[in-house]
Amino acid sequence: MKMEFHPKAFLSNKRNVKLGLIARTRILSELEKSPAKVKEIADTSKLSYKTVLYHLHLLEVEKVTIRSGNRPYVWQLTGVGQQRLSNTTSR
Repeated sequence: MKMEFHPKAFLSNKRNVKLGLIARTRILSELEKSPAKVKEIADTSKLSYKTVLYHLHLLEVEKVTIRSGNRPYVWQLTGVGQQRLSNTTSR
């Protein structure tokens, strides 16, 4: 069975291993629904807090996610990260 990954789950500066792609796909799917804090993403995606935080930072470097507010930060997709969402709704 072939698994589909979120297009923005692929990183340009890191090796893209399957587990990382799965984790980033889950995180990005949650952020497409609405901006969220790390704990909320971890709870809904069934990933550990540290895993979510690690991948959010990787995605931030790639300019796919951005954090706002004070700690605990609220994470959301940037315009780069929302391109996929716009493309699927315009069909």
